[in-house]
Amino acid sequence: MKDILTRAEEYTEYAKEYLELDRYNANYVKNQVLEILQRCESEDLSEEEIDEIFGVLSLMPSEINAKFQILLKVSGKAAMDWFYSYCVHNEYVKKAKLDKNPRFESNGLIVTINKAKPEFRDPKKAKAGNSVEGGFAKCVICRENEGYGARNKRTLRTVDLNLGGQRWFWQYSPYGYFNEHGIAVNCEHTPMHIDEGTFTRLMDFVDIFPHYFIGCNAVLPRIGGSVLAHDHYQGGGEILPMHKAKAAYTLKHKSYPNAIIEVVEWQGTVVRVISKERKDIVELCEKIRSAWVSYNNPELGIINEDSEGIHNSISPTVVKTERGYEMSVILRSNVTSEKYPEGVFHAHPEFHVIKKESIGLIEAQGLFILPGRLEGELSEIEKIIEENRQLPPEYAAFKLVYDETKAIYESEKIDVHGAMKKELGSICSRILENTAVFKDRQQTIKFMTDLGCEL
Repeated sequence: MKDILTRAEEYTEYAKEYLELDRYNANYVKNQVLEILQRCESEDLSEEEIDEIFGVLSLMPSEINAKFQILLKVSGKAAMDWFYSYCVHNEYVKKAKLDKNPRFESNGLIVTINKAKPEFRDPKKAKAGNSVEGGFAKCVICRENEGYGARNKRTLRTVDLNLGGQRWFWQYSPYGYFNEHGIAVNCEHTPMHIDEGTFTRLMDFVDIFPHYFIGCNAVLPRIGGSVLAHDHYQGGGEILPMHKAKAAYTLKHKSYPNAIIEVVEWQGTVVRVISKERKDIVELCEKIRSAWVSYNNPELGIINEDSEGIHNSISPTVVKTERGYEMSVILRSNVTSEKYPEGVFHAHPEFHVIKKESIGLIEAQGLFILPGRLEGELSEIEKIIEENRQLPPEYAAFKLVYDETKAIYESEKIDVHGAMKKELGSICSRILENTAVFKDRQQTIKFMTDLGCEL
């Protein structure tokens, strides 16, 4: 067993090597770590105790931001590469845990099982912004959380952004769903909203960080994110499947000759606007947004507004390519019905055992985050299939999964785990189809031609 002085020295040496601890501050920091270790009851530290130590080892927020701004003059990629690496080394980004999450490609989608976070099932919390009791931050993504131990944010560090002439900041997600997953957050605690300025700010972001995508969740419960009371976007260093999807149809608009409008070959309802002209992107996307928010078609189950409020919203998301800005606009509706109380354009009940949470921006782009409980549950079903047993009563909710996986396993003569992966990809694809507001692409074309577009 190492004595606490040795352990404190090891932490200090780690900080010198990976966290840019200045040698003049080393003794000061070591003594602070020593005090923490003296209070610990066991050599096996809790996550909170480790968090406290790394909060001491990490640079102050001002130092982080200053270094980031210097690197930003070199390139956005250089700045983000350094900042992400720092957040991994200071234990804010739980990369070691994230790397253990099962992840695979199936049916043109990416499927992950997130073992690190519990299922989020309460859309009312999202509407309230996941507000928190105690402390002075209004919600879980406010900048005021930086360094706040009571919320395990001692190692949280953020950096300044200027988007659309407004003060925003960037922070990485500790339990990111994809490579370098982070959020851009408005410095002002203001509710999420989507307007012309949103498209401008998203393009500003990819101008600075062209190696990232950035998008905005729909601003309604059930189809949006888990925090709706604080304006923010999500992005990172991975191009998700929807951005790679081909065009099913290409349209033009005579007022915007330099723009291309694509109806995307995708399970959800997506229109992609491409142009090197920012004005084209903003005006065309705003036409789509404005028309969709007021669109009503009861025959298709689309009701834009009723006694429960507004139901139509969009999720815009952008990448920058050789073609220019590629802004995908995903049409969303959170309307409910007697048959579908969880949402007409949500995962239907037969799939809830796999995914009942909101189908937000990330899933809508083809990366599904499934609950951690499934790792054990699906493993047991695989054993049942492999041993040619009937599904026991306690797994009755998985009957669809069992029947379809068994059929794949027996007909395709592949291993049972491979059959299960194919089944999960198929289910996630059908869930995306559930979210499509237009089930026929001709309906999407009709919506766009009503806005002045031509095939």
